[in-house]
Amino acid sequence: MKKFDKDKVLLAIAGPALALVSAFLLTMIVLAASGVDPIDPLRVMIDQASYEDVQVLILNQAGIYYLAALAVAIGFRMNLFNIGVDGQYRLAAMISAVVGASVSLPGPLHVALIVLVAMVTGAFWSGIAGVLKAKRGVSEVVSTIMLNAIATALIAWLILPKNLGVQPPGSNDLTTGDIPESGWFPALTIGDGLEVYGFTFVAFALGVVYWFVLNRTRFGFDLRATGASESAAQASGVDAKKMIMTSMLISGAVAGLAGMPLLLGESHTYNLSFPVGIGFTGITIALLGRNSPIGIFFAALLIAFIDKASAGLDTAGYAKEIGTIMQGLIVIAVVVSYELVRRYGIRRQQQKVGQELAAGHALKTDNKEVAA
Repeated sequence: MKKFDKDKVLLAIAGPALALVSAFLLTMIVLAASGVDPIDPLRVMIDQASYEDVQVLILNQAGIYYLAALAVAIGFRMNLFNIGVDGQYRLAAMISAVVGASVSLPGPLHVALIVLVAMVTGAFWSGIAGVLKAKRGVSEVVSTIMLNAIATALIAWLILPKNLGVQPPGSNDLTTGDIPESGWFPALTIGDGLEVYGFTFVAFALGVVYWFVLNRTRFGFDLRATGASESAAQASGVDAKKMIMTSMLISGAVAGLAGMPLLLGESHTYNLSFPVGIGFTGITIALLGRNSPIGIFFAALLIAFIDKASAGLDTAGYAKEIGTIMQGLIVIAVVVSYELVRRYGIRRQQQKVGQELAAGHALKTDNKEVAA
């Protein structure tokens, strides 16, 4: 049985806790320096979250963020920075929406086809970066950033009416056409007709799959080992290039699912107003949650809370951009706090080793004295 390491647990909790406290304190300082009451906007946001409809919005948004963060976390565990989740998610949502609107199948098959197309599209787009990394040593950060830009341009071209898009009569919007009802994912209705996306629960279930694969399978061990030390993993027989390709493909496939809660649960089409920036928010959430499925869950709820609860700041006379400021400060606080905790952890480990060596030396000296 594995020995409980109290220091390791405390350090794991200290990073996110210090980041959140720092972020909220910095937010208050920024608001006070701007001549705004530093406490009241937070009270307004908490009051907003007490309404059932806002709670549903937060939960639905958290499901989307959770999938994006899982996609990022898979790359992180492999020591890869998949910064292209946003492009993978949007391209996958668009292509799957086109396929979903163009076919007619029985309900379960229709939904399964849309989901499969989304995963394949996301995996294909991230796989390009994986090939460049494994075969040519191209940094995945550079390639995925470029692929984000290419995805944006490609979507803008594909959604034109002369290609795959549809322009509703009397509207300036461009869409991919409506997915028939057979392709909608069932929602959970609560309260006064409020609907929680059914795919939100699929998202959280994938967190369990992520934990199991990473911690209870040989593949997960190989992935973590390669991320920790590529040379050591190769020495133990792991094909590092294959692991890079596989992890990028899986990361992209999960990224492709990030658009499914909204596409299958509400919009039923891809249009010009489909959310952007989800992938970049997923990076923040993965960092804050320390790539743990439970940590990511609470981080996704927090960021979703800030997103949806800050919308009510306008009516209270405050700028809703306060929520954006809070998110930005959380990113900065996460980076700084984790580095501080990491350095403290190294010093703490060195102290423990020193104490153990000193205790061993003292015991050895005592034994010699007794023998004499």
